[in-house]
Amino acid sequence: MARDNKRERSNREPVKRDFEQKVVEIKRVTRVVAGGKRMRFRALVVIGDKKGKVGMGLRKGVDVAESVNKAVNAAKKNMLNVPLTNGTIPHQIKLKYKSSRIILLPARPGTGIIAGGALRSVLDLAGVKNILSKMIGSSNKVNNVKAVFEAFKKMKTAEQLKQARK
Repeated sequence: MARDNKRERSNREPVKRDFEQKVVEIKRVTRVVAGGKRMRFRALVVIGDKKGKVGMGLRKGVDVAESVNKAVNAAKKNMLNVPLTNGTIPHQIKLKYKSSRIILLPARPGTGIIAGGALRSVLDLAGVKNILSKMIGSSNKVNNVKAVFEAFKKMKTAEQLKQARK
């Protein structure tokens, strides 16, 4: 009887995840306590469906796997929709978040994702196909990712832009 159950389970299709995930950064962090130093891991994870939905999670855990799982769960709760127009963003945006400055420019079809470091993974998972971007100032991955998310929050759709011009 137990063997039949195992066979049934193996015949089922694997569970398909809704979102792709990318671990942007894993850092070892320490906390000094009376007995010495306590080591933990901090994970920055970005998840997205490549159709305009993207989320970010930053969490700590005792080991790498735990911190990544916590970050993925946090990212699922922290999702936002990116307004896309023909595979690119609807308008140019410049933003400063703490010491990070970013510039995002819409691009023609065929340009691809011209972005470096942490920005590339966020834009890719958001479903942006053509974009020009520049990171100015900080190379801190956490602040750069948060800057992109702030830019996405402030971005307007093409319809909102048309209404504003009237």
